[in-house]
Amino acid sequence: MSIDWNAEIRGQIDLHWTRQLRPRFEGLTDAEFFWEPVPGMWTVRPVADGFASDFAVPPPEPAPVTTIAWRLGHVTFLLEAGLQRFGHPPVDFATYRYAGTAADALRQLDDAYRSWIEGVGGLGDEGLAEPAGPPDSMLSEWSTAGIVLHTHRELLHHGAEIALLRDLYRAGFSG
Repeated sequence: MSIDWNAEIRGQIDLHWTRQLRPRFEGLTDAEFFWEPVPGMWTVRPVADGFASDFAVPPPEPAPVTTIAWRLGHVTFLLEAGLQRFGHPPVDFATYRYAGTAADALRQLDDAYRSWIEGVGGLGDEGLAEPAGPPDSMLSEWSTAGIVLHTHRELLHHGAEIALLRDLYRAGFSG
């Protein structure tokens, strides 16, 4: 039996995206988007020319709890950074244009996800087997499939965190 690994990889994330993850983001309000249930959270904040995400290099230990705004921005950034491998322009964490509203963040995420799935589909099985290489020089020992799967893990991981934060917000958690 021949297996189309590219279709399997895309099918796995797309099933989760379509049936679980993306529906959980419906109705997200700006109040939820920026909600900080505990002090010291990282978020997306207004700056002179838009919005920027809190970050530090190296990150503090323990890592701060992050808002839905930060998490959506993080996953969208990861997807868009990965699009460089498919011919899109590079993005930089420090200058990235983060969304300042829940609606804009979801539009940004939807666009990045669509482009990502199309890009991964264009790799075929052969492209997945290639070494990661640029723009992933720090992960040069990884295959392209490894980068794709890592990106999917990030989407699943942070998506579940966003869903939990939404549950806590809806339940009236007050810290």
